[in-house]
Amino acid sequence: MSYTSVKRVSECLIKPLQDLSPEAKQPLHLTPLELFALNVNYSQKGLLFPKPPPSENQDFSITAYLDDLRYSLSATLDHFYLLAGRLATKIEENPPSYVIYLDCENSPGVKFIYATVDATISDILQPGDVPVVVRSFFDLNNAISYDGHTLPLLSIQVTELVDGIFIGGSINHVLADAASFWHFMGAWSEIFKSKEKSFVSISRPPVLKRWVLPGYDPIISLPYTHHDQFIERLEAPPLVERFFHFSSASVSKLKAKANSECNTDKLSSLQAVIALLWRCITRARRLSDDDETSSNLMGTATVRELMTNGLGWAAFRLHEAVMNYTDTTVKENIESWIKNPFIFKRSKMNAKNHIIVLSSPRLDMYGCEFGLGKALAVRSGWMNKDDGTITMYPGREGGGSMDVEVCFASSQTMMDLNSDEEFMDALI
Repeated sequence: MSYTSVKRVSECLIKPLQDLSPEAKQPLHLTPLELFALNVNYSQKGLLFPKPPPSENQDFSITAYLDDLRYSLSATLDHFYLLAGRLATKIEENPPSYVIYLDCENSPGVKFIYATVDATISDILQPGDVPVVVRSFFDLNNAISYDGHTLPLLSIQVTELVDGIFIGGSINHVLADAASFWHFMGAWSEIFKSKEKSFVSISRPPVLKRWVLPGYDPIISLPYTHHDQFIERLEAPPLVERFFHFSSASVSKLKAKANSECNTDKLSSLQAVIALLWRCITRARRLSDDDETSSNLMGTATVRELMTNGLGWAAFRLHEAVMNYTDTTVKENIESWIKNPFIFKRSKMNAKNHIIVLSSPRLDMYGCEFGLGKALAVRSGWMNKDDGTITMYPGREGGGSMDVEVCFASSQTMMDLNSDEEFMDALI
Protein backbone atom coordinates (compact mmCIF):
# COMPACT_ATOMS: atom_id res chain seq x y z
CA MET A 1 0.00 0.00 0.00
CA SER A 2 1.24 3.45 -0.89
CA TYR A 3 -0.47 5.54 1.78
CA THR A 4 1.39 7.63 4.32
CA SER A 5 0.74 7.72 8.06
CA VAL A 6 -2.38 9.22 9.61
CA LYS A 7 -2.09 12.98 10.11
CA ARG A 8 -4.07 14.73 12.83
CA VAL A 9 -5.46 17.99 11.49
CA SER A 10 -7.44 19.31 14.47
CA GLU A 11 -8.84 18.37 17.84
CA CYS A 12 -11.18 19.90 20.38
CA LEU A 13 -13.34 19.04 23.38
CA ILE A 14 -17.13 18.74 22.95
CA LYS A 15 -19.41 19.45 25.90
CA PRO A 16 -23.14 18.76 26.30
CA LEU A 17 -25.27 21.29 24.45
CA GLN A 18 -27.21 22.24 27.57
CA ASP A 19 -25.95 23.04 31.05
CA LEU A 20 -26.17 20.16 33.50
CA SER A 21 -28.85 20.25 36.16
CA PRO A 22 -27.74 20.32 39.83
CA GLU A 23 -28.84 16.68 40.11
CA ALA A 24 -26.70 15.67 37.11
CA LYS A 25 -23.64 17.27 38.70
CA GLN A 26 -23.74 14.96 41.71
CA PRO A 27 -20.93 12.38 42.06
CA LEU A 28 -21.76 9.01 40.53
CA HIS A 29 -20.40 6.12 42.55
CA LEU A 30 -19.17 3.17 40.53
CA THR A 31 -20.44 -0.40 40.81
CA PRO A 32 -18.25 -3.45 41.57
CA LEU A 33 -18.12 -4.49 37.91
CA GLU A 34 -17.03 -0.98 36.91
CA LEU A 35 -14.33 -0.69 39.57
CA PHE A 36 -13.10 -4.18 38.69
CA ALA A 37 -12.17 -2.87 35.19
CA LEU A 38 -9.88 0.02 36.16
CA ASN A 39 -6.87 -1.73 34.58
CA VAL A 40 -8.70 -2.61 31.38
CA ASN A 41 -7.76 -0.63 28.27
CA TYR A 42 -10.18 1.71 26.53
CA SER A 43 -12.46 -0.11 24.10
CA GLN A 44 -11.91 0.89 20.45
CA LYS A 45 -14.49 0.32 17.72
CA GLY A 46 -15.44 2.19 14.57
CA LEU A 47 -17.19 2.20 11.22
CA LEU A 48 -15.85 2.62 7.68
CA PHE A 49 -18.08 4.58 5.30
CA PRO A 50 -17.78 5.47 1.63
CA LYS A 51 -17.81 9.13 0.72
CA PRO A 52 -20.92 10.18 -1.22
CA PRO A 53 -20.76 8.94 -4.85
CA PRO A 54 -19.26 11.27 -7.51
CA SER A 55 -22.71 12.49 -8.58
CA GLU A 56 -23.27 13.82 -5.04
CA ASN A 57 -19.68 14.46 -4.00
CA GLN A 58 -19.63 17.96 -5.47
CA ASP A 59 -22.09 18.97 -2.77
CA PHE A 60 -20.17 17.20 0.01
CA SER A 61 -18.03 19.38 2.23
CA ILE A 62 -15.87 17.70 4.86
CA THR A 63 -15.84 20.97 6.81
CA ALA A 64 -19.64 21.15 6.92
CA TYR A 65 -19.85 17.42 7.69
CA LEU A 66 -17.47 17.75 10.65
CA ASP A 67 -19.48 20.71 11.96
CA ASP A 68 -22.64 18.59 11.83
CA LEU A 69 -20.88 15.73 13.63
CA ARG A 70 -19.62 18.05 16.37
CA TYR A 71 -23.01 19.68 16.91
CA SER A 72 -24.93 16.40 16.97
CA LEU A 73 -22.31 14.93 19.33
CA SER A 74 -22.87 17.84 21.70
CA ALA A 75 -26.63 17.25 21.52
CA THR A 76 -26.11 13.52 22.18
CA LEU A 77 -24.10 14.35 25.29
CA ASP A 78 -27.22 16.00 26.72
CA HIS A 79 -28.37 12.39 27.20
CA PHE A 80 -24.97 10.72 27.76
CA TYR A 81 -23.50 13.55 29.85
CA LEU A 82 -21.52 11.11 32.00
CA LEU A 83 -19.09 10.66 29.10
CA ALA A 84 -18.08 14.32 29.31
CA GLY A 85 -16.92 13.97 32.93
CA ARG A 86 -13.80 12.56 34.53
CA LEU A 87 -12.97 10.01 37.22
CA ALA A 88 -11.91 11.23 40.65
CA THR A 89 -10.51 9.68 43.82
CA LYS A 90 -11.33 10.69 47.39
CA ILE A 91 -8.96 9.48 50.11
CA GLU A 92 -9.65 9.81 53.84
CA GLU A 93 -7.51 8.66 56.76
CA ASN A 94 -9.99 8.50 59.62
CA PRO A 95 -11.69 6.20 59.08
CA PRO A 96 -9.51 4.97 56.18
CA SER A 97 -11.29 5.22 52.86
CA TYR A 98 -10.27 5.09 49.17
CA VAL A 99 -13.20 5.84 46.86
CA ILE A 100 -13.09 6.21 43.06
CA TYR A 101 -16.14 7.84 41.51
CA LEU A 102 -17.31 9.72 38.43
CA ASP A 103 -17.08 13.49 38.88
CA CYS A 104 -19.85 14.89 36.69
CA GLU A 105 -19.30 18.49 37.79
CA ASN A 106 -15.75 18.37 36.41
CA SER A 107 -16.93 17.97 32.83
CA PRO A 108 -14.28 19.10 30.30
CA GLY A 109 -15.96 17.17 27.51
CA VAL A 110 -15.44 14.47 24.90
CA LYS A 111 -12.40 14.70 22.63
CA PHE A 112 -13.07 15.10 18.90
CA ILE A 113 -10.26 14.63 16.38
CA TYR A 114 -10.17 15.16 12.62
CA ALA A 115 -7.41 13.29 10.80
CA THR A 116 -6.50 12.39 7.23
CA VAL A 117 -4.70 9.46 5.59
CA ASP A 118 -3.62 8.79 2.01
CA ALA A 119 -5.38 5.42 1.87
CA THR A 120 -8.43 4.04 0.11
CA ILE A 121 -11.29 1.84 1.21
CA SER A 122 -9.81 -1.06 -0.76
CA ASP A 123 -6.53 -0.64 1.16
CA ILE A 124 -8.40 -1.13 4.44
CA LEU A 125 -10.62 -3.98 3.24
CA GLN A 126 -7.89 -5.86 1.36
CA PRO A 127 -7.93 -9.65 1.72
CA GLY A 128 -5.69 -11.04 4.43
CA ASP A 129 -4.52 -9.43 7.63
CA VAL A 130 -5.97 -6.13 8.83
CA PRO A 131 -3.46 -3.38 7.88
CA VAL A 132 -1.58 -1.87 10.81
CA VAL A 133 -2.70 1.66 9.84
CA VAL A 134 -6.19 0.88 11.18
CA ARG A 135 -4.73 1.13 14.69
CA SER A 136 -4.04 4.83 13.99
CA PHE A 137 -7.75 5.42 13.34
CA PHE A 138 -8.24 5.47 17.12
CA ASP A 139 -7.11 7.75 19.92
CA LEU A 140 -5.92 6.93 23.45
CA ASN A 141 -3.83 3.91 22.49
CA ASN A 142 -2.36 2.25 25.61
CA ALA A 143 -4.69 4.17 27.97
CA ILE A 144 -6.28 2.17 30.77
CA SER A 145 -9.61 3.03 32.37
CA TYR A 146 -7.96 4.52 35.47
CA ASP A 147 -6.50 7.19 33.19
CA GLY A 148 -10.01 8.64 32.98
CA HIS A 149 -8.92 10.78 35.94
CA THR A 150 -7.06 13.00 33.46
CA LEU A 151 -7.97 11.74 29.98
CA PRO A 152 -11.36 12.03 28.24
CA LEU A 153 -13.72 9.16 28.96
CA LEU A 154 -14.56 9.11 25.25
CA SER A 155 -12.51 10.20 22.25
CA ILE A 156 -13.94 10.29 18.73
CA GLN A 157 -11.56 10.31 15.76
CA VAL A 158 -12.90 11.03 12.29
CA THR A 159 -10.32 9.95 9.71
CA GLU A 160 -10.80 11.06 6.10
CA LEU A 161 -9.56 8.58 3.51
CA VAL A 162 -9.22 9.26 -0.21
CA ASP A 163 -12.66 7.80 -0.88
CA GLY A 164 -14.05 7.12 2.57
CA ILE A 165 -14.56 8.25 6.16
CA PHE A 166 -13.81 6.25 9.29
CA ILE A 167 -15.54 7.21 12.55
CA GLY A 168 -13.76 5.55 15.48
CA GLY A 169 -14.46 5.75 19.19
CA SER A 170 -12.20 5.00 22.15
CA ILE A 171 -14.29 4.69 25.30
CA ASN A 172 -13.42 4.12 28.94
CA HIS A 173 -14.25 0.52 29.85
CA VAL A 174 -15.33 1.47 33.37
CA LEU A 175 -18.29 3.36 31.94
CA ALA A 176 -19.17 1.32 28.88
CA ASP A 177 -19.09 -2.18 27.47
CA ALA A 178 -19.70 -3.00 23.79
CA ALA A 179 -23.49 -2.78 24.15
CA SER A 180 -23.27 0.63 25.85
CA PHE A 181 -20.88 1.97 23.20
CA TRP A 182 -23.10 0.97 20.28
CA HIS A 183 -26.14 2.32 22.14
CA PHE A 184 -24.35 5.68 22.28
CA MET A 185 -23.31 5.51 18.63
CA GLY A 186 -26.87 4.67 17.60
CA ALA A 187 -28.25 7.65 19.55
CA TRP A 188 -25.61 9.97 18.03
CA SER A 189 -26.50 8.76 14.53
CA GLU A 190 -30.19 9.26 15.28
CA ILE A 191 -29.62 12.85 16.42
CA PHE A 192 -27.31 13.55 13.46
CA LYS A 193 -30.04 12.41 11.10
CA SER A 194 -32.68 14.60 12.79
CA LYS A 195 -30.76 17.84 11.98
CA GLU A 196 -32.49 19.45 14.97
CA LYS A 197 -30.82 22.53 16.49
CA SER A 198 -32.18 22.18 20.03
CA PHE A 199 -32.71 19.43 22.59
CA VAL A 200 -33.55 16.22 20.75
CA SER A 201 -35.31 13.28 22.37
CA ILE A 202 -34.01 9.84 21.43
CA SER A 203 -35.83 6.56 20.95
CA ARG A 204 -33.82 4.73 23.63
CA PRO A 205 -32.44 6.93 26.43
CA PRO A 206 -29.56 5.54 28.51
CA VAL A 207 -30.10 4.16 32.00
CA LEU A 208 -27.75 6.24 34.16
CA LYS A 209 -28.82 5.06 37.62
CA ARG A 210 -26.44 2.46 39.03
CA TRP A 211 -27.78 -0.81 40.39
CA VAL A 212 -26.85 -1.49 44.03
CA LEU A 213 -26.89 -4.93 45.64
CA PRO A 214 -29.62 -4.78 48.30
CA GLY A 215 -28.22 -4.34 51.79
CA TYR A 216 -24.89 -2.88 50.68
CA ASP A 217 -23.52 0.66 50.65
CA PRO A 218 -23.38 2.11 47.12
CA ILE A 219 -20.11 3.84 48.04
CA ILE A 220 -17.36 1.22 47.82
CA SER A 221 -14.04 1.84 49.53
CA LEU A 222 -11.14 0.00 47.92
CA PRO A 223 -8.45 -1.60 50.16
CA TYR A 224 -5.67 0.71 48.94
CA THR A 225 -3.94 3.94 49.94
CA HIS A 226 -2.35 4.75 46.54
CA HIS A 227 -3.09 3.81 42.94
CA ASP A 228 0.40 2.32 42.52
CA GLN A 229 -0.85 -0.59 44.63
CA PHE A 230 -3.29 -1.79 41.98
CA ILE A 231 -2.54 -0.12 38.64
CA GLU A 232 -0.87 -2.26 35.98
CA ARG A 233 0.29 -1.18 32.52
CA LEU A 234 1.14 -3.83 29.94
CA GLU A 235 2.58 -3.35 26.49
CA ALA A 236 0.16 -4.38 23.75
CA PRO A 237 1.58 -7.57 22.19
CA PRO A 238 2.39 -7.65 18.45
CA LEU A 239 -0.51 -9.41 16.77
CA VAL A 240 -1.81 -10.33 13.35
CA GLU A 241 -5.55 -9.76 12.90
CA ARG A 242 -7.89 -11.11 10.26
CA PHE A 243 -11.64 -11.01 9.59
CA PHE A 244 -13.65 -14.05 8.57
CA HIS A 245 -17.22 -13.92 7.29
CA PHE A 246 -19.95 -16.43 8.10
CA SER A 247 -22.96 -16.06 5.81
CA SER A 248 -26.45 -16.62 7.20
CA ALA A 249 -26.53 -19.94 5.34
CA SER A 250 -23.23 -21.12 6.85
CA VAL A 251 -24.35 -20.07 10.34
CA SER A 252 -27.62 -21.98 9.96
CA LYS A 253 -25.71 -25.03 8.75
CA LEU A 254 -23.38 -24.93 11.78
CA LYS A 255 -26.29 -24.53 14.18
CA ALA A 256 -28.12 -27.50 12.62
CA LYS A 257 -24.98 -29.65 12.78
CA ALA A 258 -24.28 -28.84 16.43
CA ASN A 259 -27.87 -29.55 17.47
CA SER A 260 -27.98 -32.76 15.46
CA GLU A 261 -24.81 -34.08 17.11
CA CYS A 262 -26.33 -33.46 20.55
CA ASN A 263 -29.84 -34.58 19.60
CA THR A 264 -31.26 -31.26 20.83
CA ASP A 265 -32.65 -27.98 19.55
CA LYS A 266 -31.29 -25.82 22.39
CA LEU A 267 -28.02 -24.71 20.84
CA SER A 268 -27.94 -21.22 19.34
CA SER A 269 -26.19 -19.97 16.21
CA LEU A 270 -23.69 -18.03 18.31
CA GLN A 271 -22.86 -21.08 20.41
CA ALA A 272 -22.24 -23.15 17.29
CA VAL A 273 -19.95 -20.54 15.70
CA ILE A 274 -17.91 -20.02 18.88
CA ALA A 275 -17.60 -23.79 19.32
CA LEU A 276 -16.22 -24.08 15.78
CA LEU A 277 -13.70 -21.31 16.50
CA TRP A 278 -12.60 -22.97 19.73
CA ARG A 279 -11.95 -26.25 17.93
CA CYS A 280 -10.24 -24.79 14.87
CA ILE A 281 -8.07 -22.28 16.73
CA THR A 282 -6.94 -25.06 19.06
CA ARG A 283 -6.00 -27.21 16.06
CA ALA A 284 -4.17 -24.29 14.39
CA ARG A 285 -2.04 -23.88 17.51
CA ARG A 286 -0.67 -27.42 16.98
CA LEU A 287 -1.08 -28.44 20.61
CA SER A 288 -0.58 -31.96 21.91
CA ASP A 289 -3.59 -34.09 22.85
CA ASP A 290 -2.97 -33.76 26.58
CA ASP A 291 -2.63 -29.97 26.56
CA GLU A 292 -5.44 -28.02 28.17
CA THR A 293 -7.27 -25.26 26.32
CA SER A 294 -9.73 -22.83 27.84
CA SER A 295 -12.27 -20.19 26.93
CA ASN A 296 -13.63 -17.27 28.91
CA LEU A 297 -17.10 -18.61 28.06
CA MET A 298 -16.75 -22.39 28.11
CA GLY A 299 -14.31 -23.42 30.74
CA THR A 300 -11.43 -25.86 30.18
CA ALA A 301 -10.97 -29.01 28.12
CA THR A 302 -8.07 -31.08 26.88
CA VAL A 303 -7.27 -30.96 23.20
CA ARG A 304 -8.24 -34.63 22.93
CA GLU A 305 -11.69 -33.95 24.43
CA LEU A 306 -12.26 -31.01 22.14
CA MET A 307 -11.24 -32.84 18.99
CA THR A 308 -12.81 -36.24 19.59
CA ASN A 309 -16.19 -35.07 20.90
CA GLY A 310 -17.10 -32.85 17.96
CA LEU A 311 -18.77 -29.50 17.33
CA GLY A 312 -21.97 -30.25 19.24
CA TRP A 313 -20.11 -31.21 22.41
CA ALA A 314 -18.19 -27.91 22.43
CA ALA A 315 -21.34 -25.91 21.67
CA PHE A 316 -23.20 -27.65 24.49
CA ARG A 317 -20.39 -26.66 26.90
CA LEU A 318 -21.14 -23.05 26.04
CA HIS A 319 -24.88 -23.62 26.37
CA GLU A 320 -24.38 -25.07 29.86
CA ALA A 321 -22.22 -22.10 30.86
CA VAL A 322 -24.97 -19.72 29.77
CA MET A 323 -27.65 -21.69 31.60
CA ASN A 324 -25.56 -21.78 34.78
CA TYR A 325 -24.89 -18.02 34.72
CA THR A 326 -28.04 -17.12 36.61
CA ASP A 327 -29.15 -14.01 38.46
CA THR A 328 -28.24 -15.77 41.70
CA THR A 329 -24.72 -16.50 40.41
CA VAL A 330 -24.18 -12.86 39.43
CA LYS A 331 -25.36 -11.58 42.81
CA GLU A 332 -23.18 -14.09 44.67
CA ASN A 333 -20.12 -13.02 42.63
CA ILE A 334 -20.80 -9.34 43.30
CA GLU A 335 -21.34 -9.95 47.01
CA SER A 336 -18.08 -11.90 47.19
CA TRP A 337 -16.21 -9.05 45.47
CA ILE A 338 -17.68 -6.39 47.78
CA LYS A 339 -16.47 -8.36 50.80
CA ASN A 340 -12.98 -8.70 49.28
CA PRO A 341 -12.58 -6.06 46.53
CA PHE A 342 -9.67 -6.16 44.08
CA ILE A 343 -8.79 -4.70 40.69
CA PHE A 344 -8.38 -7.09 37.76
CA LYS A 345 -4.85 -7.54 36.41
CA ARG A 346 -4.30 -9.16 33.02
CA SER A 347 -0.87 -10.40 34.12
CA LYS A 348 -2.58 -12.66 36.66
CA MET A 349 -4.69 -14.34 34.00
CA ASN A 350 -3.43 -17.66 32.68
CA ALA A 351 -3.71 -16.96 28.95
CA LYS A 352 -1.83 -20.02 27.70
CA ASN A 353 -3.87 -21.84 25.02
CA HIS A 354 -6.76 -19.54 25.89
CA ILE A 355 -9.39 -17.99 23.64
CA ILE A 356 -11.22 -14.83 24.69
CA VAL A 357 -14.57 -14.02 23.09
CA LEU A 358 -15.47 -10.32 22.94
CA SER A 359 -18.51 -8.31 21.80
CA SER A 360 -21.64 -9.74 20.15
CA PRO A 361 -23.10 -10.13 16.64
CA ARG A 362 -26.46 -9.12 18.07
CA LEU A 363 -25.47 -5.46 18.54
CA ASP A 364 -26.87 -3.00 15.98
CA MET A 365 -23.59 -1.65 14.62
CA TYR A 366 -24.71 -1.10 11.04
CA GLY A 367 -27.72 0.93 12.16
CA CYS A 368 -25.29 3.80 12.88
CA GLU A 369 -25.15 5.63 9.53
CA PHE A 370 -24.24 9.31 10.23
CA GLY A 371 -25.72 10.52 6.96
CA LEU A 372 -23.46 8.33 4.83
CA GLY A 373 -25.65 5.27 4.41
CA LYS A 374 -24.82 1.83 5.70
CA ALA A 375 -21.20 1.35 6.76
CA LEU A 376 -19.00 -0.91 4.65
CA ALA A 377 -17.32 -2.56 7.63
CA VAL A 378 -16.67 -2.45 11.35
CA ARG A 379 -13.08 -2.35 12.56
CA SER A 380 -11.41 -2.17 15.97
CA GLY A 381 -8.24 -0.81 17.53
CA TRP A 382 -5.52 -2.88 19.13
CA MET A 383 -6.45 -2.54 22.79
CA ASN A 384 -7.60 -5.45 25.02
CA LYS A 385 -6.42 -8.07 22.56
CA ASP A 386 -4.13 -11.00 23.01
CA ASP A 387 -3.15 -14.21 21.28
CA GLY A 388 -6.43 -16.06 20.71
CA THR A 389 -8.81 -13.10 21.07
CA ILE A 390 -11.89 -13.35 18.85
CA THR A 391 -14.31 -10.46 18.45
CA MET A 392 -17.84 -11.05 17.19
CA TYR A 393 -19.68 -8.67 14.84
CA PRO A 394 -22.91 -8.83 12.86
CA GLY A 395 -22.47 -9.42 9.14
CA ARG A 396 -23.19 -6.38 7.00
CA GLU A 397 -25.98 -8.12 5.10
CA GLY A 398 -27.80 -9.09 8.31
CA GLY A 399 -30.00 -12.18 8.35
CA GLY A 400 -27.99 -13.84 11.11
CA SER A 401 -24.65 -13.55 9.29
CA MET A 402 -21.55 -12.89 11.39
CA ASP A 403 -18.07 -11.45 11.02
CA VAL A 404 -15.32 -12.65 13.33
CA GLU A 405 -12.02 -10.90 13.97
CA VAL A 406 -9.31 -13.36 15.05
CA CYS A 407 -5.99 -12.30 16.62
CA PHE A 408 -2.83 -14.37 16.89
CA ALA A 409 0.73 -13.69 18.00
CA SER A 410 1.98 -15.94 15.19
CA SER A 411 1.50 -15.48 11.45
CA GLN A 412 1.95 -19.24 11.08
CA THR A 413 -1.03 -19.91 13.36
CA MET A 414 -3.14 -17.56 11.24
CA MET A 415 -2.02 -19.40 8.09
CA ASP A 416 -2.90 -22.73 9.70
CA LEU A 417 -6.37 -21.50 10.64
CA ASN A 418 -6.85 -20.14 7.13
CA SER A 419 -6.13 -23.60 5.72
CA ASP A 420 -8.01 -25.62 8.35
CA GLU A 421 -10.42 -27.88 6.49
CA GLU A 422 -13.24 -27.78 9.06
CA PHE A 423 -12.98 -23.99 9.31
CA MET A 424 -12.88 -23.34 5.57
CA ASP A 425 -15.79 -25.71 4.95
CA ALA A 426 -17.89 -23.76 7.46
CA LEU A 427 -17.26 -20.47 5.63
CA ILE A 428 -18.65 -21.71 2.31
